[in-house]
Amino acid sequence: MRRTALREAAQAQILADIPLTRFMHLAISGWDGESLRMSAPLEPNVNDKGCAFGGSLASVMTLACWSLIKLAADERGLECDIYVQDSNLHYLAPVWEDFTAEARLVENQSFEAFFSTLGARGKARLAVHSAVRLADGTLACSLNARFVALRRL
Repeated sequence: MRRTALREAAQAQILADIPLTRFMHLAISGWDGESLRMSAPLEPNVNDKGCAFGGSLASVMTLACWSLIKLAADERGLECDIYVQDSNLHYLAPVWEDFTAEARLVENQSFEAFFSTLGARGKARLAVHSAVRLADGTLACSLNARFVALRRL
């Protein structure tokens, strides 16, 4: 129940604070503490060819990663500002349908180490991966990003 409330609060904050997300009709469609799914319909995110716009795919993957970190901080009762530091995108196949980005930490990363560093130094970095897959499971695009969090005083 607590995770549902946190997820709903994060969803409301994203829609209120980032106007673009309202136009994209983004939704946090799942969060289990280790991964986060963010979904978007094709129609408001379409390009001139009728498939998903690359900028929309990049935005959804980036926001899925950001939301994963934000919810992990919220769950721990920590207040921090989270920024994307850098990212690398790969577009592999066009997306012709509604899509979902799944975000999770890169293999050698942990929230425990991240939040421990944040507590000790007031800032920390975390590597996160996100991917969009087609309905048949084919990888359509992926993002590897590094985020920075700064503890609020």
